[in-house]
Amino acid sequence: MPNPILGVFLHWLGGLASASFYVPYRKVKGWSWETYWLVGGVVSWIVAPWVMAALFSRDLLTVLHQTPSDVIGWCFLFGLLWGFGGLTFGLTMRYLGLSLGMAVALGYTAVFGTLVPPLFAGLPVAFSQREGFGGKLGACWSAFLANGHGLLSQKSGVVIVIGVAVCVLGIVVAGAAGVSKERELSVEQQKADIPEFNLRLGLAVATFCGIMSACFAFGLATGDPIKALALAHGTSVMYQGFPVLIVVLSGGFVTNCVWCLILSTRNKSFAEYTQIPAGREPDASMKRNYILSAIAGFTWYLQFFFYSMGETQMGKKYGFSSWTLHMASIIIFSTLWGIALHEWRGVGRRTKILVFLTLLVLISSTAIVGYGNLLSTR
Repeated sequence: MPNPILGVFLHWLGGLASASFYVPYRKVKGWSWETYWLVGGVVSWIVAPWVMAALFSRDLLTVLHQTPSDVIGWCFLFGLLWGFGGLTFGLTMRYLGLSLGMAVALGYTAVFGTLVPPLFAGLPVAFSQREGFGGKLGACWSAFLANGHGLLSQKSGVVIVIGVAVCVLGIVVAGAAGVSKERELSVEQQKADIPEFNLRLGLAVATFCGIMSACFAFGLATGDPIKALALAHGTSVMYQGFPVLIVVLSGGFVTNCVWCLILSTRNKSFAEYTQIPAGREPDASMKRNYILSAIAGFTWYLQFFFYSMGETQMGKKYGFSSWTLHMASIIIFSTLWGIALHEWRGVGRRTKILVFLTLLVLISSTAIVGYGNLLSTR
């Protein structure tokens, strides 16, 4: 029996993990971005998914072996596309800071990742069953309209869509807070806590990042057959999504690994994996950097550890709303981290009010989506 209240709590734990993962990276000294990003990525996209799936699921290798190759391929492809969002996510943090960067990037991710999977469910089947290109497009359009009508035909679906809209409003308010901050502070003040602060470049990167990051939700939705196999082999309902994470995250690892290796070649930073460049950071420590990067990587993985469990508690019909809850909770906690790290230090009363409204609106959106899921279970 679904338990939306427990589901919301688990999504909040995932949001806390996601909002916190970049904090250890800020303490890494003497390494280039591509070095610590790849070290943390090995833990978050390869090591942690395999270890946690092996611990909490049954017959893991058998389940993956029995999964149809096309399901594996689509999950991997969506993970590959999500990887572009993942690697630019780090750039978003560099240019906008934790609070504003996550708010803008995850705002796009929340909207696309929440609404696209339920609206486009069944379109590939409709496309394949009709003759002629015009007939295929007509079948897809009919399926799209039917999905939209089904979503809005019940009170619970309408409430969830309203919750998504409120989440978007929260993103707009967060963006307004960022613009207000830029107008109130001098360039020197902006760069005191965010050394590479650049609003225009940051917004452009965040937009691309947010749209591509939504592919993760598509990968999770495509992995439903893997979840069914996991359940058939005796895996608990709570942990059925862990094998899917292995496939999706491996695709994301490929994208990020290739880009980091390109940067390491261009910047001649390969030596950083074995030593700290002389004179860069007098108190830098190789051991400390590896530990901090590993902690950051594992913390990043925990967001989907809790997300996978939370999704099982939201009900099958409106499980797609989990994505909105996840994104909103990340923005809430990243805003709190931004306040704790003084990213809003020195701003005026108007900006502080906007930051407060961002938190208030986003918390409201999670409550509305949770209520919509609760209605669906009744």
